[in-house]
Amino acid sequence: MLDQLKIVEDEGLKALESVQDEAGLEAWRVAHLGRSSGLMQVFAKFGQLSKEEKPAVGQRANEVKKALESGFEAKFAGLRQAALKRSLEQEQLDVTLPGRRLPLGRLHPDTQTMRELYSIFGEMGFQVFRSREVETDEYNFQLLNFQIGHPARDMQDTYFVEAGERGDNPIVLRTHTSPGQIHAMRWITAMNPENPAPVRIVLPGMCYRYEQVTNRHETQFDQLEGLAVGPGITFSDLKGTLANFARRMFGQNTRTRFRASYFPFTEPSAEFDVECFLCGGAGCAVCKGSGWLEIGGCGMVHPVVLRNGGYDPLRYSGFAFGLGPQRMAMLRHHIDDIRYFWQNDLRFLEQF
Repeated sequence: MLDQLKIVEDEGLKALESVQDEAGLEAWRVAHLGRSSGLMQVFAKFGQLSKEEKPAVGQRANEVKKALESGFEAKFAGLRQAALKRSLEQEQLDVTLPGRRLPLGRLHPDTQTMRELYSIFGEMGFQVFRSREVETDEYNFQLLNFQIGHPARDMQDTYFVEAGERGDNPIVLRTHTSPGQIHAMRWITAMNPENPAPVRIVLPGMCYRYEQVTNRHETQFDQLEGLAVGPGITFSDLKGTLANFARRMFGQNTRTRFRASYFPFTEPSAEFDVECFLCGGAGCAVCKGSGWLEIGGCGMVHPVVLRNGGYDPLRYSGFAFGLGPQRMAMLRHHIDDIRYFWQNDLRFLEQF
């Protein structure tokens, strides 16, 4: 039987040398390693051997099997390598061509605008203060001079998170970032109630209003609130701050204007406009022919709001403003639909 194993090994390896393709290699595997191969027939007769013959025959049979399997694997690797070489030769690969650029991630256009605002106001001495998005009616309205039944509440359609059995103080999604003014002022006055430190902060965050979604309105949007409180602050300080911001944001020659308006938490109140940076004030479709773009609202902090924040309105005054970062991004990049910001469409996002 040892002679038979020698013949099986020699014939198998010799036949393997003449294999030219993978189909022929598979046929060789079936013939020399399959169930009907000569090697398997030796294993089938193993039980007929004497105890003395079994160790030598078993060891030799395993050696032959290992030799045939190693030859098969080496031949298979060689055929694959040859096929790859032929494929490369047929493709005529030009190794001098430049490589393909990998796509790089980018910051969201809304995030880019917000970071630019942080940088500008940071250089002007403002610090970033964050507040929660889920508020009580007290902080969202009442402490900001929106008393219960106040008609100005109808200006902000509200999402109520928990309204049942809470009386006059339900839980809401904040409709503006102004509740952060109360949180910030109370946090500072708690450290020194008799002589609280001045405030100069910006409050960024998401706001929510139950509105009909259009190309100009969304149910969620970013705001950037600004607040400055201290002795002797005047409306001139507010105008100077926002005019300086406009020049830093839109160019040194940017003109600004203030239009009288109304907000319950400021008095006097104003709308803040900048000269249209697309047409230079001549009038275009973006500014609707007026030459001006509305950026946000502002005003002097109402004495009631100051008192609710812990500041004595006889000793302290302050100003506040609210800006729309998404509106600025839309104006700057000629974006005509606010819904693009939250649709996660890569065709839109990859432009920034």
